[in-house]
This record gives sequence, structure tokens and C-alpha cells, in this order.
Amino acid sequence: MARIVVVGGGIAGTATALALHKAGHEPVVHEAHPETGEDIGAFMTLASNGMRALAGFDAAAAVARAGFDVTRMNVLDETGTELAAVPLGEADHPLTRYRCLRRAELATVLRAETARRGIALRHAARLTGVTETADAITAHFADGSTATGDLLVGADGLRSTVRTWLDPDAAPAYAGQRVFYGYSTAAPPPAAAPALITMVRGSQAAFGHLVSPEGHTYWFARVPGPPVTVEERTRTTPARWRAELTALLRPDRTPCADIVAGTGDDLMVTNALHLRAGTRWRTRRAILVGDAAHAASPATGQGASMALEDALVLAKALRDTPATEDALARYEHHRRPRTEQNMAASARLTAGRPPTTGTTHPPRDSERPPTHPDKALLRLLDWETPLP
Repeated sequence: MARIVVVGGGIAGTATALALHKAGHEPVVHEAHPETGEDIGAFMTLASNGMRALAGFDAAAAVARAGFDVTRMNVLDETGTELAAVPLGEADHPLTRYRCLRRAELATVLRAETARRGIALRHAARLTGVTETADAITAHFADGSTATGDLLVGADGLRSTVRTWLDPDAAPAYAGQRVFYGYSTAAPPPAAAPALITMVRGSQAAFGHLVSPEGHTYWFARVPGPPVTVEERTRTTPARWRAELTALLRPDRTPCADIVAGTGDDLMVTNALHLRAGTRWRTRRAILVGDAAHAASPATGQGASMALEDALVLAKALRDTPATEDALARYEHHRRPRTEQNMAASARLTAGRPPTTGTTHPPRDSERPPTHPDKALLRLLDWETPLP
């Protein structure tokens, strides 16, 4: 049993703690935020690979109860013409279907699971530094406390303090798009079958929407342009953002403008950020997971699922490899190519220009999720299968 300091109590950190606990280790999670108020309210869609990773450490059923199914996707152009309709992931089993839920809902479920399994989670523990010796690694926190373990996992997100310690030159950069999220209840839901997500290649924005079982329209928009400044965040009201986005969407013959117009103050805007490939992930006793290691712009929608895969593969590497340093190398060997492929695919989508008016063509490869994970990934995400 190893003593493991997990820095970050979000999705990546709690998932990693759950997987490490199942592997027989003793993780303690340290979260910088207080117990409430840290989530901005955006939603996500967990892909089948993410659900399989959750199943590996026995959390898929709890997460499935918190979200709703998404089993199919259609793609429209700016005229409203359907370009394609494709199945999503492994829809034949309730625990491998794509699931849509708010980030806060997923975080709540994972934190509840850590509590149920007796895993310690300490709030208001903001990391300020790390010291590593041949025998141990110590995290230093702003309140003067420390935590020492055999291994430290940096799961502290896009602006990771652990990553800064490992690789001071690795910093997130603007990916070229503002990302809007919202929930529409006033506007009639678009005509859509249950469990369907609609992706729209608009003339001015990429847009996606789906309808919850309660009739709420969940939507996002990715808009090319300069980043949102701190001043804009402070001074711009949801009503102003709504008006600006509606004006961009109105020329297209799609339901997108009406969906946004029917959204109240539950509207958010953020900058799409990403990391460059090739950043340093590890030392002898420290490792990065999730966005701290491989943050991608949100275009592929795989950020949370990749973090869940990280959690499972790290736990298997430590389970199957006696020496910690060797286990961390095996983890990176299996995770770096896949996550950097996702980073590249997301960057291509983010940088791409909308098609010209009236063009019809099938989705790009990165817009067409595989119906089933390949055999190698299935083996990697199966808890009982030894790590190759």
C-alpha cells in the first residue's frame, strides 16, 4: 500500500483517488477550493470510453443515474440541411452509453463515492510548492500544512501548480474560440428525438444542442475571435452576451438563435484553452493526470473521458508494476500518444473554418465518434486485464 497525495479534488482527482483505492493504495485528496462555489455550471457529455473507465473502478452506475442518455448524433449545415446521422458509442448497454450531465453533477457523484469508500478529501488546501527526495514527496499548502507520501498526483487542472513545478514553461494558451454554454427553458425545445445531440456547422459558430428528459435544452457555441478579457467578464451581463450571440446565429436557418434567445441568466462564456504537446508529465515520485497533463480545446468533447481513462490506467500501472518509477513510465507510455492525438484533433476542429454556404459533406473523422472502442482500448480499460 502506497501513501498517495492527490492534488486537486475535481473530476480527475476524485476519479484517480477512487481507482488508486481500488488498487489497494491509500490516497488523500487535497482540493484548493472550499466546499461550495467552485463550479461554473457548464455541462458535458461523457463518451463510452469514459463510462468504461468509470466501470473499471465501480463508479459507472452512480454516474449513469446522474445524467441522461445520448445515443445518436446528427450534423446540420447553416441552412438546416442534415449532412449526417450517426450512432454514438456503445448504446446497447446502459453503463456504456454516452451520458450528458453538468460538471457539478459529475463532481458531486465522484466526491460522494470517495466519501462512501472512506477516502479522505481535504478542502481549502491550496498547493504552493512541492519538495521531492529519494524516499518521499511532500506537498506544501498555503495554510502552512504539508502532506507527505510515496507518490504525488497532480490533478489540479488547466492551471496546474504541480505542472508549473514540473515544467515551468508549460502554460495554457488561447485556442482561438470563445465557448458559450446555456440552458433554455423558455424557448420551445427544437424538434428532436430523445437521446439525440445535434451539431450545427453554422456560418459564424459551431453549435450543439440536446434536450434533457425534463425538456431543458442544453446548448453550447464555439465562436472564433479574440479571447474574453477580464474586463468583459466583469462588465458584460448575461443579457448582453445573449444578444450578441443571437445576432451571430440569426442569419442561419437553424433553431440555434431561438434556443439562445430563450435562455435566461443561466448563460456562461469562457475561453477555449489548450496545452502544447510534449510537456513534462513526471518525476520519480510525481505524475500528472487530466487537464494538468494534456488539456485540449473542447471541440472533441473528450476532456473528462480522457481524465477518467488516466485514472484507471495509472491505478493499473501501479498495481501491475512493482517499482513506482517504472509504473509511472508505463502510464505515460500508454497515455501520452492517445491524449496527444485528442489534443491534435481538437486543435484541428477549433482552427477549422465553417464550410461555404450550401456545401454538403459527411462529418470529419473527428466529428464521427467510433461506434465501439477498439480492442486495444477495451483491454486497457478492463480492470481485470493486466496492463500490456
